[in-house]
Amino acid sequence: MPNDELVKVTDLVRYYKRGKIKIPALLGVDLSVKKGEIVGIVGPSGSGKTSLLNVIGGLGRPSRGSVVVDGSDLSQLGDTELSNFRLKKIGFIFQFYNLISTLNAAENVEVPMTLAGMEKEKRQNRAKELLRIVGMGHRTDHLPDQMSGGEQQRVAVARALANSPPIILGDEPTGDLDSKSAKKLVELIRTLRRENKVAFVLVTHDPLVVQGCDRVYSIRDGKVIKEFSQTDINHFRLDKDRDDMDHLLLTDDMVAK
Repeated sequence: MPNDELVKVTDLVRYYKRGKIKIPALLGVDLSVKKGEIVGIVGPSGSGKTSLLNVIGGLGRPSRGSVVVDGSDLSQLGDTELSNFRLKKIGFIFQFYNLISTLNAAENVEVPMTLAGMEKEKRQNRAKELLRIVGMGHRTDHLPDQMSGGEQQRVAVARALANSPPIILGDEPTGDLDSKSAKKLVELIRTLRRENKVAFVLVTHDPLVVQGCDRVYSIRDGKVIKEFSQTDINHFRLDKDRDDMDHLLLTDDMVAK
């Protein structure tokens, strides 16, 4: 892999088994992510976006092909090694935050560090610093149900950063947010990319997220049908009403002529 390449996916095939039937999810996907890059993955429901994210994050194994993340070939890792890989190399952001309801903001951020064996005082200090970085320093002691959706997602971002992973994967990270909160989250992601050199791979239907990406892959029926550059993204004719973009699929006819 080139020195600046963090993720390299080559001819990735992924099948799910339903009884004796194999259900195709990914059919020969190729893509790459550079260090500190924000990459979007778009496409209609059922196109394979989440399956791709899961394989990159070590939550699913390739049926065929190669997935190399930060120098590790995931197909060569055993279950324990893969678990350690996820803990130390990958941060996850989910649409519905997935915060533990009985833990306050700081305690939620501490969870990955606890699993990694970090000493208590160190992880408590780091949790407070991460919450400050994402603009949630004033919510340290608040439970999830005492925070807005946008605030909970910022706590989730802080949690994703806990073990200093080189890459964070987001599955519809703005899907449960209003436009104002979504814009703030995209701004936060771009700031973290710039200041912390963290790469992001974001599955999304949201044009606000697309506009914040450096590159975008459009997927359909388990295949990459188009890769869009920053120049392409800057010229997308995107509807300002996010509710009309639920099935966003970027194709040539969406690029301004």
